[in-house]
Amino acid sequence: MVIYNALMSTLLTTGEHPFHVLQRLHEWQNSGRACALVIITKTEGGAVRAPGALLAVSDEASLGYISGGCIDADVILQARQAIAEGAPRALRYGAGSPFVDLPLPCGGAIEVAICPEPDKVLIAQMTSALLERRRVAIYLGTNGQLGRRETDIDAPESARRFVYDPPLRLRVAGRGADALALATISEGAGYETRLQLVDEDDIHTAQNLGLSHVEQLTTVADLPKASDDPWTAFVLLFHDRDLEIPLLKQALNGPAFYIGAVGSRRTHAVRCDALRDIGVSEGQIARIHGPIGVVPSLRDASAIALSTLAEIIDVSKRLPAQHEARTAFVLLAAGASQRFETGDKLLAHLKGKPVLEHASSVLESLSPQASIAVVSGADKERTDIVERHGWTILVNEQADDGQASSIKAALTILEKREDIDQVVILLGDMPFVPPKHVEALLKHAEHPSIDAIMSVNDTVLLPPALFKRKLFPQLANSSGDQGAKSIFLSLDKGASTLPLSADGALDIDCVADLTRAKETEHA
Repeated sequence: MVIYNALMSTLLTTGEHPFHVLQRLHEWQNSGRACALVIITKTEGGAVRAPGALLAVSDEASLGYISGGCIDADVILQARQAIAEGAPRALRYGAGSPFVDLPLPCGGAIEVAICPEPDKVLIAQMTSALLERRRVAIYLGTNGQLGRRETDIDAPESARRFVYDPPLRLRVAGRGADALALATISEGAGYETRLQLVDEDDIHTAQNLGLSHVEQLTTVADLPKASDDPWTAFVLLFHDRDLEIPLLKQALNGPAFYIGAVGSRRTHAVRCDALRDIGVSEGQIARIHGPIGVVPSLRDASAIALSTLAEIIDVSKRLPAQHEARTAFVLLAAGASQRFETGDKLLAHLKGKPVLEHASSVLESLSPQASIAVVSGADKERTDIVERHGWTILVNEQADDGQASSIKAALTILEKREDIDQVVILLGDMPFVPPKHVEALLKHAEHPSIDAIMSVNDTVLLPPALFKRKLFPQLANSSGDQGAKSIFLSLDKGASTLPLSADGALDIDCVADLTRAKETEHA
C-alpha cells in the first residue's frame, strides 16, 4: 500500500495525462482562481514531451509538465505574468530562443503557447468529454484563442489542432497473484483498472490493496457486462475453460484495442481451437495476444505484470488513425423487410448466422469514435445482435417512413457531437462489405477536397457512403429511401466514388438475393 500510494501521489502531482490537467484546471476555474493553460505547440530534436502536452498554472500551483524540468519553472513564471497582464504569450526555448540562459540539454527546441483565463465552458466541455471516454480536439489560433472548432477562432485556416484521447483503461479477469499484480501496477501507473476475480480470497486482498473497481466472476450465464471502448485493454489471467472462452468471446465482440491471454504457446493454441469450435472467426482470433507480454516465459507475477503492461502501452501507441478517430459509423437496421418473402431478411441465416450479424461485424477490425445502430422499437432480436457487436442502440419510432428517417434520427444526435467530423452509413442487409473497403473509404476521405464518397459497383451508387460534417444538416433533413444518395448527386463538387466488388455490393432484399449470397465464394 505504501508503494501504491506513493505512485498515485506522484501521478497526481505531475499531471501526466491531459485529462488530469484539464480536470484540475476546471476545478481551479470553478473555485474562482486565476489560471492559464500552456500547450506545447512544436518541438525540434529530442524533446521530452510531444506537441499537445498540457500544463495548467494558477496563482498558487501548477499541474503538468513541459520538459524534464529544465524550463518548467520559467514557463510557470511566464504563465503567471500572462495571467496578470491578461494577454497570451508564444515562447520558444532552446535553439533559436532569446532565453540564452535556458539551453535545452537535448540541443533541440520547444515552442509553447500560454493562454491566460481560457474559456470556462470550453474547459468544462473537454473535461466532461474525456470523463465520458470520448476523444476531443482543441484548436489554437495564432492570437492564443482556444476553441473546440476551427470556426470558434479567428483565422481558422492557420489554426493548430491537438487531439486528446481518454486515459488508457485496463479490464483484468483472473485469479491469484498474476491478476492482483497487474491490477496493482496498472492503477499505480495511473490507469483506471477494472478487476474481475473468481475467488473470495482474491477479492478481499484486492480490497485491502485499495483497488477501486473489483467485480466477482461467478457463472458463464452471469458475466458482468463489459464496458470496453477503443481505449480499453482486456487481459485474461487464468486457466478456466468454462469462463475464459466466454470472457474472450465477450471481449472480441467489443472494441477493446488490446486483448491478451496468459499461457504458453501450446495453451494458446488449444484456446484458439476452442474459440473456432464455437464459431469465432480467424480474424477475431488473430486479435488475441498470446502468450502475452514483451518478455516470454516469465514465471513471477510482478514480472508478468510489468511485461504485459509494457506490451499494452506499446500497442496503445499504434491505435487507429485519426480518420477513424473522428468518424461515426451508422448502421441502418430498422427496415421492415417488406420485399423479403419469408420473414425478416436481417435475421435470415447466411453461413450459420443472421445476415445482420455479418453486417455488424465491421467493428471487429475498425474502431470509430462512435458507432450507432438504428433499429425500430419492436426489433429486440436485431437489437441483441448489434449490441453484442458493440454498437450503440438508437430506436427509430418512425422507421415506417423510410430509410431517411433512420439517417435523420442518427444525424440529429451526431450534429451535437463536436468530436465527430464525418459519418459512414452502412446497411444491415449488406453482409459482405469488406472492412478493408470501409478503411479505404476513410483513407480516401482524407483528401481535403472531398465532402462525400459513395461506393460504386458497375455504375450503381450504393453504401457504404461517407459524408463530411458540412453535409450533416442536409442529411438530417433528408426524406424517403433515397435521401443520402440524392444529397450526393446534388453536389457540384466534392463528390467522389470508390469501387466495391460485386460480392461486397450484394444486398439482401428478397429470398433470391439470399440464395445468390449463399452461392458466392464468400458465403
